[in-house]
Parts: sequence; structure tokens; C-alpha cells
Amino acid sequence: MSTTERIVRLQANIDSRKRAAGSNWYVLRRLLQKEKLAKVFVERLTEPLHLNALSALVAAFGSYRMKVAFDLVVRQQYAFPVLYAADTAKRYGYDCVTLVELGVASGSGLLNMCRIAHGTTRATGIKFRIVGFDGGKGMPPAIDYRDLPEHFQVGDFPMTDFAGLKRALPSNAELIIGDVAETAPAFAKSLTKDAPLGFVAVDVDYYSAAKAAMPILEGAPENYLPLVPVYLDDIGVVGSNPWNGELLAVSEFNAENPLRKIAPFTLLRSRRIFKNTQWIDRMYAAHIHDHPYRSPEHKRATKRVIANEYLG
Repeated sequence: MSTTERIVRLQANIDSRKRAAGSNWYVLRRLLQKEKLAKVFVERLTEPLHLNALSALVAAFGSYRMKVAFDLVVRQQYAFPVLYAADTAKRYGYDCVTLVELGVASGSGLLNMCRIAHGTTRATGIKFRIVGFDGGKGMPPAIDYRDLPEHFQVGDFPMTDFAGLKRALPSNAELIIGDVAETAPAFAKSLTKDAPLGFVAVDVDYYSAAKAAMPILEGAPENYLPLVPVYLDDIGVVGSNPWNGELLAVSEFNAENPLRKIAPFTLLRSRRIFKNTQWIDRMYAAHIHDHPYRSPEHKRATKRVIANEYLG
């Protein structure tokens, strides 16, 4: 090995250690927040003791995929669907996937999505395009009870440092600022099959904003993965129901789109190691029923055969 190669490898190891140290410090800071401690107590310490003990080993020695499985990556609600989208992309032969966050506010969620995408790329080889949408000025006035005004008010969640957030974004991420009723439909038309939409995080709080953002799922079918995880952040607030908030926006989307349906992610809780976490109830899936891969004309290279262990 040449001197130059040794230097490059040494620098890579140093950068890796710095990222790990920064990630650990970020996790620690979040855990020390009062509401996060309460969440850990309710969601984590109510799980079987042996799983929590095993989590310590996974945290110390486990692969990225194992850490996602054990809900050890900050924002599990992003880590699971991003990895799911990457695995789906590999199965169908895509090289790149688009990830979207609707409702950026200060940008911590978007930056965390970028961090998760980086880890997922290292684990799977799939690349990502990351796009955050926001009005930039905080929330507009609520239209009526459907916007849950008892929880959200005009001016909430402004983007306090647009320039700083933009500088902090990696080269594969971007911000789209403007009225989501205009930016979401335009973005759907700009999607391509080279980087199909693979995950949407809906964090716009209001019914009216979620309704305006739904056209992001109404583009050409080949520009999406056949199943797109959709995280509905605000359906967990007290008072949310199918007649207001994001659930109402989903219901109306389903009624208006015969071949596009958003439904709870099938059997997700039974497939997770830790089952008490709230994000599972907020994870939905947009089914692109008119996708070419969901057509009878699409054929696999090999047939599936079920062996009969009772014969021979």
C-alpha cells in the first residue's frame, strides 16, 4: 500500500469516527429532553427485558440494518421507510430513489433524513434525492375545525434560518419554498423513473395543507415505486379523527383517485421487533395500482414453486 493510500484510508477512518461521535452526541442530547425521556419510558421500557438488553449489543456492534430493525436510529419513522424504499428499489432494478418531507420548519427532520439516507446508501448502494417542502413563513390561518386549530395556529413552526439550513444540506438535498398547493403538483410532474418517489413524510399539521399536498402522489405511475411508504406525523394529536386533519385528506385522496390508495402499512406491527412505538400507527402506504410492475403484463423471470414436504 502506498503512502497516499494509507493517508486516504486514515482520513476515512477519522471521518467515520467523527460521524459516529457526532451521531452519539446527537442521540444523547435528544434523550436528555424531557419529552423524549417520557417517550423512551413508555415505548421502550415496556418492552421485554431481553430485547432491551439485546439492543445494547446491537447499538455497540450491530450493522446499520440491524440498528434500523431494533429502532436504534434516530427518527425510526424515517429509518424504516427509507431502508424499505432502498430494498424495493434494488428488487425492481432502480439505482436512485426520491425522498420527500412535506413540512420542514426548522429543518431538523430534513437533516436527519439526509443522515439516514447516507447510512442507507452505505448499507444498500442505493442513492437518494431528498426534497423538503415548506412555505417558509410558518403556518397560515386555519380554515375551520378540520385544521385542528386547538393544536395549530397561524405563525407556528416558521423556518427560522433558511440560509443556514440550506448551507447544511448535502449536495443530494434541496428545499422547495412556496405554497404547497402549487409546488407539490409541479414537483409530481417533474419526477422521473430514474429516481422514482419512494417515501413521503407528511408533517404539514393542517387538513387543508395535507389536502393541497396530496397531488404529489398523482404523477405518472412509472415515476413512483409500486408502494410508497407515507408517514402521517400529525394523526397522533388528541382530537385527530377521520373527519379532520391528515386522515381526512387521505380519505378524500382515496375517494378521488381510483388507482391510487393510501392505507395503513399492512401487518407492520407484527413485523417489528419493538411493537409499542407510536410511529407504527402513523405509517401508511400509497399503493400505485396503475404502476407497470402491478400490471398482469409484468412477468417475473422465474416461476414460484412451493415444495411439498409430505411427498418423497
